[in-house]
Amino acid sequence: MFTPERLVLARKRRRMTQAALAAASGLSAQSINAFEKHRKAPSADTLAMLAEILRFPVAFFQAPPAPEMQLDAVSFRAPTRMSALERDATLSSGAVASTLNAWMEERFRLPAPNVPTYPHLTPEQAAEQGPSCLGVGEAPVPNLVHLLEANGVRVFSLAPDCLDADAFSTVHSGTPYIFLNTRKTGERGRFDAAHELGHLVLNPEHRIPGGREGEPEANSFACAFLMPRAGIIAQRLNDAAVERILSAKRRWGVSAMALAYRLRDLGLLSEWRHTQTVKKLAQMGYRNGEPGSLLARESSQRLAKVFDALRTKSMAPADIAAHMGIHLDDLNDYVFGLVPVSVPGGGRKSSAPRPEPHLVHTPVSPSRPGAVLRAPSASSADTESTTPLLDESIDESVGRPTPLRRPGRSRMSGPQTPRRK
Repeated sequence: MFTPERLVLARKRRRMTQAALAAASGLSAQSINAFEKHRKAPSADTLAMLAEILRFPVAFFQAPPAPEMQLDAVSFRAPTRMSALERDATLSSGAVASTLNAWMEERFRLPAPNVPTYPHLTPEQAAEQGPSCLGVGEAPVPNLVHLLEANGVRVFSLAPDCLDADAFSTVHSGTPYIFLNTRKTGERGRFDAAHELGHLVLNPEHRIPGGREGEPEANSFACAFLMPRAGIIAQRLNDAAVERILSAKRRWGVSAMALAYRLRDLGLLSEWRHTQTVKKLAQMGYRNGEPGSLLARESSQRLAKVFDALRTKSMAPADIAAHMGIHLDDLNDYVFGLVPVSVPGGGRKSSAPRPEPHLVHTPVSPSRPGAVLRAPSASSADTESTTPLLDESIDESVGRPTPLRRPGRSRMSGPQTPRRK
């Protein structure tokens, strides 16, 4: 059975107007419109042709309608700078990723949403509510992607043709989503994740995100969340020189520019000193990157555990893509940099290292004002628990995965970097 909404989704995902699709297919724009408006169904041959043009399997157009991500519920960094085609392609990409999440939820028990909301607090006050409940105090958050996943946030990668969006977040049917540009450095990826968490915390589902004040508020939240006031002050970074900033940034897993901004915000750098510091950092290449950084990008526990569990039942990523009605390269786009997925025929592999399997704490309460962010368990090889992250039961067409176990807590306090060999 043909699903018109899927044709609209595929067309927007490929950045095509009805007129462009009509020209590419040799059909009239009126026919395309009739297909999308439920007035007419394409023949099997016509559907196969449209599927080839739009680079989706025919099965994609025969599946139920995908969840639709509404523009007024999405936090884009600079929506006015995006063309309508860019915006629609990004929203459609998020909609397809949400079908991957739905597919996993049908087969696995994933952490329930547990993101606190503080719409009436300042960004600084809202950020202070998190670390105090995480068991890390003024210490750095070890892995922000793991923290998000432990609290029910679904983290996916932005597709390569949607990187202009930089990152975005939304809440759909009570489930929070964050989409990250996983091609950035580890430091900037952590800041993006904290920035989008700020949108979720400061803008509940019923409040439209964004606005003129939305981005500065999310930036302030990210700075305060990743670099807690008490922890920064304890480092005695008053009037810190550039070399001191470059050393201190490694502890917090942030960019040099972000730390300099935070020091100015806390009154530890004067405006003049901050300006001079930023100029010198820019000259050293720190405006758009982190030269010499050893901080690896944070990967996904949730996706790694799901893919590993399915792999034990001889279900490869290509099989997952087939179940979803998408091509394998599209699946790879949504998990690139978060979990390794091979694409046959010379395709790419995600660069993030696969994490050692370990459990995150599964929150059970829904997202609500004043909810407490739960910290994931850190990895350790000598202590295990039998509490699974994923449900032991799984769809019979896939089989039963081996229960995943939780290691004990590590003594590591900050973001981890690979050792030099």
